[in-house]
Amino acid sequence: MYGESAAMRKRARELQEQAGDLRALADGLLGQVDAIRWEGRAARDLRDRITDRAAGLRASADQHEAAADALVRHLAEVDRRKDAIADLERRAATLTAEARGRADRLGRSGDPLVELADDDRRLLSFTPPPSGHKDWLTVTIPGL
Repeated sequence: MYGESAAMRKRARELQEQAGDLRALADGLLGQVDAIRWEGRAARDLRDRITDRAAGLRASADQHEAAADALVRHLAEVDRRKDAIADLERRAATLTAEARGRADRLGRSGDPLVELADDDRRLLSFTPPPSGHKDWLTVTIPGL
């Protein structure tokens, strides 16, 4: 099965938390520098440098949030495809079981003139991909 959904959700939450931590760190730095009772050129230079560092921390926080959002979007697509694969597996199993049933009934009828339909022959010869495999997304069998 593709895509560890739980691990991706956990990582997205961690990225969001890290973004919050970075913002809190930026706020804390600015608060500390504002609390300093110091004037003059060196004080201004320090405040400017800390303001730049805080802006960098906030930019990093924005990137963490963007990464978390991208991961959540990716997770939604992974889940959508996993659901599609599971649906295709179920439908293919039903179609092949129905074809087997029709073939069994024809075999019991004893009438040599009654022939198995082409679609049923294709269904009976179908070799499915492994369960959960992405190849299910490209399977082409009658009725699917």
